[in-house]
Amino acid sequence: MRQGIPPAGLDGEEYIGEWNSTSLVMHINGVRLLHDRFPTDRNYPFNLEIFWKTDRIGFSRPVTFFIGENGTGKSTLLRAIAKKCNIHIWKDEERHRCHYNRYADELYRYIDVGWAGERVPGSFFSSELFRYFAEVLDEWAIADPGTLSYFGNDSLMDRSHGQSHMAFFASRYQRDGLFLLDEPENALSPATQIELLHLLRKVTSTGDVQFLIATHSPILLAYPDAEIYSFDMIPIQKIGYEETEYFRVYRDFLNNREKYLDMV
Repeated sequence: MRQGIPPAGLDGEEYIGEWNSTSLVMHINGVRLLHDRFPTDRNYPFNLEIFWKTDRIGFSRPVTFFIGENGTGKSTLLRAIAKKCNIHIWKDEERHRCHYNRYADELYRYIDVGWAGERVPGSFFSSELFRYFAEVLDEWAIADPGTLSYFGNDSLMDRSHGQSHMAFFASRYQRDGLFLLDEPENALSPATQIELLHLLRKVTSTGDVQFLIATHSPILLAYPDAEIYSFDMIPIQKIGYEETEYFRVYRDFLNNREKYLDMV
């Protein structure tokens, strides 16, 4: 990892995340929400109080997690960061919607990402969009079978969801870059989530990589020395692993599941 490059792009102001001159510097060291320029306060995501009350978030670890209940904005901010960093987000063909919200994908226009040095490539992963990526990859392989060599020379469509996801992770994250993952645990068993933890530990110790991950998984959140930002607090705040609701609920359920089952 690169050492001691002063934060760029955020005017050198103090971050929510920790910063010092001897710490490891990531590809991006922070994101600022430009809420004074928001185009509206009535439509999602600009109607979320958390985006109005949060000024900036700092990144000072190779792995950062976004956590929070559904609808709190963690995946929305993750996608906005990806778009601001010119990272492609695979999309299936557009469908007509009953109610069109022209602001839905506009948050990236109202954030500022601080790069620690030169811009780097990266990728965005979402389990809900991965099948579309796998289908496109299969179509490319018709013309160029070598395309599948990056994924063990097998079609991702011929594997289970969890197997295909891990094949993608194992291939893509061997390269340096900025990687954003939206709830990667969705198709992974607990054992496979631990396998992903091992992969993250391996690539962060040997490569120049940075991960931003939105998750509900207490297994993934256990990654050592990761930063965890809670979107259940306003403004967004950094918390410890054992302070997360995920850890406490799973711990309490496993220690006293009868109490929870009596509520069913």
